[in-house]
Amino acid sequence: MATVRKRHTASGDTRWDVRYWDPQRRQRTRTFQRKIDADKFANLVETDIARGEWLDPDLAKETFGDWASRWLLTTRGRAPKTRERYESTLRRHLLPRFETTPVSRITHPAVLALLADLDSSGSSLHTARNVRAVLRLVLELARRSGAIRVNPVDGATLPMPPPTEMVFLTADQIATLASEVANRHSAGNGRAGTIHPDYGLLVRFAGFTGLRAGEIVALRTAAIDTMRGRVHVLASATEAYGRIHVGPPKTKQRRSVPIPKSLVDELTQHLAGKGESDFVFTSAQGEMLRYSNFYRRHFKPAVSRAGLPEATRFHDLRHSFAALLIAEGAHPKAIMEWLGHSSIQVTLGTYGHLFPNLEASLVDALDEVYRSAQLIEVATVSSIER
Repeated sequence: MATVRKRHTASGDTRWDVRYWDPQRRQRTRTFQRKIDADKFANLVETDIARGEWLDPDLAKETFGDWASRWLLTTRGRAPKTRERYESTLRRHLLPRFETTPVSRITHPAVLALLADLDSSGSSLHTARNVRAVLRLVLELARRSGAIRVNPVDGATLPMPPPTEMVFLTADQIATLASEVANRHSAGNGRAGTIHPDYGLLVRFAGFTGLRAGEIVALRTAAIDTMRGRVHVLASATEAYGRIHVGPPKTKQRRSVPIPKSLVDELTQHLAGKGESDFVFTSAQGEMLRYSNFYRRHFKPAVSRAGLPEATRFHDLRHSFAALLIAEGAHPKAIMEWLGHSSIQVTLGTYGHLFPNLEASLVDALDEVYRSAQLIEVATVSSIER
């Protein structure tokens, strides 16, 4: 219960102290010059505590920068690349704007103004969505801790980004791309082109197993079962803070993917002389492959030389693998398992639009079954009549 007490200062002025116990049983005091204000506050704080809506005034005074630091500590279990993205978003977009602002003074209009400024400065929708997401997470920690009553980011919506355009390559296009990656042409500066047959094999391997880039980088020789023609996906690599980090696959689930026999033969030759703990694909210096360097120096230039769509990404080799499986009549469950999707809904949501292409052949097959059944019925009736 809040109490209001009158007191006189050393200068003879009158002050009114409101004393109350917060939900953590700590005594607090707030002083007013007028009794009416003290009474009003006492009633309000009693009501807030009774309803569980009381806010800690000390926490409310803490700055966004303080809460951001506190929130980052809660992300230590996240992947290094994710944490690096969080820190970059805070450093580039949020701390310059709100670092010294008390969280209680970050309003909904202030959030809308930030998003509007991002748009007017030419930032992508992807960047704006990242900024909004991190801002909301930091302020949600403040809300749950009792510093603010509502999260001012709630209701600050952004349009959904357009779906990423997937490029589906044919088997011949994958082979052409692999050849261009393997045979790096001269840069036009008088130096001869270089040959990287291992990189060509890497592209073919990606196109006909559907492994993610990080899974290929982390792949060790022991994970390739050439006798059974399978690759066991046990780990994935990401680059963050200038280093390569190896962890579990994206969905945290290990899986086994079949390898076409001709590709197994190539891999057998490639792996000759390697130890079981050696990486399957390495840099030209024999070190762990940095995907970012491979992509920039080898893959994208080869895309241009191969005459493929400019938007072609390495990840489109994975999409192309899925399309090849669908064209061969693979069941969605098998595609889900080979690609390592978390659920069949992810598989159908990503590639469902490719399955209608099989409609004509399915209808023809059903027609054949139907006509066969009719012939059996006619033969049965004729036999009975005789």
